[in-house]
Amino acid sequence: MSAGDALIRCPWPGESDALYIAYHDEEWGVPEYDDRALFEKLLLDGFQAGLSWITILRKRDNFRAAFDNFDPMRIAAYDTADMERLMGDAGIVRNRAKIAAATGSARAWLEIMERGSFSDLLWDYVDGAPIQNRFVRMDEVPAETEISRKISKDLKARGFKFVGPTIVYAFMQAVGMVNDHLVDCHRHQKCAELAGQRGI
Repeated sequence: MSAGDALIRCPWPGESDALYIAYHDEEWGVPEYDDRALFEKLLLDGFQAGLSWITILRKRDNFRAAFDNFDPMRIAAYDTADMERLMGDAGIVRNRAKIAAATGSARAWLEIMERGSFSDLLWDYVDGAPIQNRFVRMDEVPAETEISRKISKDLKARGFKFVGPTIVYAFMQAVGMVNDHLVDCHRHQKCAELAGQRGI
């Protein structure tokens, strides 16, 4: 699928939404190792539960403003007043359970960081480098995997919420823990070339 520029892409962003196409071309599948950035993406994927990713993507800047740029220390300290502030913010997804979960997940993140690295915890599940899949069709791409189930179980045990295996696999795809661009997509090889370039 192309968007009028002759580039072949995965079909899921469609051809008409410039924001979605830019996300596919510039972010999705690029290996992310920053602890805070990973936390932000995991929370946003949790807010996506039951919704489409484009809905969250369009609200991402609003989420960043509402949640103090996803600073885990600030979110971990949120109180009832913050809960009501967020529930009154029409720019985000106003779901009380998901907002409360963000606070608990921030506390869990801080506990992990006291002993090590959130990034290391996650990337150790794939031996520190992206899994390179070579799917030809979208119906070959799984909704979850054994690894996403293991990560989900681990994160839940640590106090994270809205981290089921399907959410975790979508997160893994987004942050480049797996390269799930279809093989004929112009981003597949480019993302594959980023494997092993941690810290560059």
